[in-house]
Parts: sequence; C-alpha cells; structure tokens
Amino acid sequence: MTDQPPTLPTSMRAGRILGPGHTVVVDVPVPTPGPGDVLIEVARAGICGTDLHILDGDYELARFPMTPGHEFAGVVVALGEGVRRSALGQRVTADPNLPCGLCPECQRGRANQCHDLAVVGVTRDGAFAPYVVVPERVVVPIGELSFAAGALVEPLACVVWGLERVRVRAGDHALVFGAGPMGCLLIQALKASGAARVAVVDLAPSRLALARSLGADLAVTPDELAALADVAPLGFELVVEATGVPSVLEGAVEHARPGGTVWVFGVAAGDAMARISPYTLFRRDLALMGTFAVNQTVPQAVALIQGGAVDVEPLVSHVLPIDAFAEGLRLAAHDPTRMKIQFSFGDASS
Repeated sequence: MTDQPPTLPTSMRAGRILGPGHTVVVDVPVPTPGPGDVLIEVARAGICGTDLHILDGDYELARFPMTPGHEFAGVVVALGEGVRRSALGQRVTADPNLPCGLCPECQRGRANQCHDLAVVGVTRDGAFAPYVVVPERVVVPIGELSFAAGALVEPLACVVWGLERVRVRAGDHALVFGAGPMGCLLIQALKASGAARVAVVDLAPSRLALARSLGADLAVTPDELAALADVAPLGFELVVEATGVPSVLEGAVEHARPGGTVWVFGVAAGDAMARISPYTLFRRDLALMGTFAVNQTVPQAVALIQGGAVDVEPLVSHVLPIDAFAEGLRLAAHDPTRMKIQFSFGDASS
C-alpha cells in the first residue's frame, strides 16, 4: 500500500451500451470519488449473463446509456472525503448492490429486494473501464487473491446467498443443470455445504470435463439423464436450474425427490414463461425457490476462495482488452463452450 495517491489520467477507454444492441468503446472522463466513495483502478472485470440481458434490453433495472461491469477487482487509488477504512493501494472487490437501507425490504434484511436499489454496472456506471467509483461501504478487501479470482467473488456471492436460502443438509444429493461458470461455482459450493454427491447436466463436453475436475460426481449430457439414477435413485433433494432456459426448468422438476427443492438460479428473460404442474408441486411436497443477486454475502465468498473450498481461476476461459468489448459480449452470448470472459486492464497499481 502507499500513502500517496498516484497521478491519474483525465480520460479512459470504456465499454458502453448506449441502448439495446448498441455497444461502443469510447473515451470518457475518469470519475472522481465523492464523499464516502473510493476510486478503484480496475484490473479484471468479468462478463455476466445479466450484462447480456442488459444488451438485449430485457433487464428492467438497466439505465441507458451506461458502462456495465459489476464483477471486478482492482486497487484503491483515490479516497473521497470521509473515507475511514479503505487505504490507497488496497486490493479489493466490491458488492455492486447499493441498497437504500431505509425501505421496508432493507429493514427486514432483504437488501437485494430494496425498493430503490442501485447497482454498479446496471443503474450507474460500472467496471468495464479502467476506473470505477463505489461507496466505501461496499468495498471488500481480497488480500493476496489474484485479480482474476477477485473478479469472480461477486458471482460466488450470488451462490452463497442462494445457499443461505435453500439450506443444503449434510448428505443431500444435488443436481445442477448447466456447467457454465455459475454451474461450476454451484458444484463446488454445494460440496462445501455438505452435499454428499453432486451431478451436473450440460450440452458441452468441455464444460462437463471441467465440472468433473472441480468435483462433480457425475457429469452428463441431456441424452444421458438415465445415469442420474445411479447417483440418486430416489431423486435429488436439491435441483438447481442454472441455465436461464425455461424448458430446462420444466424438466428439472421431475428430478426432485419428494420433499425436495427446485432452485431457480439461472437468469431468464423478463417475459419468459415456464410450464410447471402445480399438482406435481402439491403431490410431492416440493418447494420452488428463486434467489436474486447477492445479499451481504461478498465477504463469505472471499473466504471460500481464500480457504480453498472453491477454485475459481480454472473458470476463466478468455481474457480480452476492453477494445474487444463487442467481441467479448458476442462470445459470451454465442459460444457454447466458453466459460468466464474477463476484460483485463493490466496489473493495476499492485
């Protein structure tokens, strides 16, 4: 760390979404931290499925024009007035959710459902740029974690929040539909939470191979679903839909054990619909649960990575410069074998 702020540029190259389907990379001013804010020099920032929904124009919270990017890590390089705990040179990530703290949902501990929720990279400019401003209250140190790992803390924090709600019991059997970056985080976190065996289904052989290397007990394609009976002949106590595809959710219900939970984790389009039998939920005592974003779970995600319970670095398949912004989004949307795509802004100030 350093006691002297670095000399900062006045402009920077940022990946911007001007409206649905319209991306540019342009020069914008480097932001200045206001009271209570910190300025982070971004080292890595990852593309999330939410960013693709923003690009498509079907994510209700998004405000155009905007710089997306809510999964990131970097170094604190400037402090606003009144900042007390952050330090120049500190390696950090941040919780992108900025709840008001005053509304009824915030007051009952559901800050992710805040009535006036602001989100870095969604309602205000984010980290697909060399610098981003965030309130000090959401900054979380990452210690010696790599910046690639630090930029995967927020996705893991989404998993942690979901696990707090579905409450995996020791010895449970879990099934995950989708072996992308989120599916592979789910597999590891489920194991760390006490699941005895975890199976995963995906179309891409390369993703299934990675899932096996990260702890999946069974990794199969949709044509091999009969093999699931070898893992859980009575069905799965927990079935996780992590693709965002409504038809996958429809089929996932059939694999839940009586008394089990079907967890809707994948992000579907806002107007998507799924056909699920109410009688099946009723007759088999099933719980259908959704979880949204993070809820004060970023520090726990950092701890899981630091402690070795979850290995995130193998999930990064592409590292691109921000001038390849449109290409990164294209790969994320259309390459069925890609994993996490991150934009690199160099080594920051470390």
